[in-house]
Amino acid sequence: MAENKPNIALVDDDPKILELTAKYLTDQNLKVFTADSGSALDEIVDANDIDLIVLDLMMPEESGLNLCQRYRAKNINVPIIMLTAKGDEVDRIIGLEMGADDYLPKPFSPRELLARINAIIRRQTTLGAPSPKQVVRFGSFEFDTENRNLSHEGKNISITAGEFDLLKVFTDQPLSRDRIMQLAKGIELDVFDRSIDVQISRIRRLIEDNPNKPKYLQTKWGYGYIFDPDGEAH
Repeated sequence: MAENKPNIALVDDDPKILELTAKYLTDQNLKVFTADSGSALDEIVDANDIDLIVLDLMMPEESGLNLCQRYRAKNINVPIIMLTAKGDEVDRIIGLEMGADDYLPKPFSPRELLARINAIIRRQTTLGAPSPKQVVRFGSFEFDTENRNLSHEGKNISITAGEFDLLKVFTDQPLSRDRIMQLAKGIELDVFDRSIDVQISRIRRLIEDNPNKPKYLQTKWGYGYIFDPDGEAH
């Protein structure tokens, strides 16, 4: 992140939204690269060190969902905020399932978008800093919090920025769902926000033999979740 000025890629096929949003974010001390298609975004990502992507869901050439899925498949783990004009919660959940870190429905307030961008950037900086407990071992997994890496039997596992940040907040103490949202997302969310639940489901598919009967990332009914590196039943 050069000169403490984050590089943001803004992708939308609506030129007016692209222009106005880019101007607002630029005025807020962000360096903004604009793209109106997936191919244009590819060129930006290849040529620049991008800190975050704001990606529209509905685009004619290649949808935001396909773009997100393609990037995650290539282990491009830049944080992604998905923009969607649809009110259906299913679209938002699908975006998170594809690897998006957050979502914002259209029409959106530029101030809210900025708040979400800043929360993710701040979280990346804070949670990416070295800590006394840099490597967490559970089963045949190693979770390196300093180098932002998850591995299984020595082989690296692709993990998104949102999944990393969420896994990092867990300790051997129970965390309520509200506290998890506060620590992992850094902003206040609607009580019906499903992003935390979806990302926990994604993490379980990465680290659990049977995600339906988790050993490490367990549910504490009526309260929240507990991370148990020993995989013991509670």
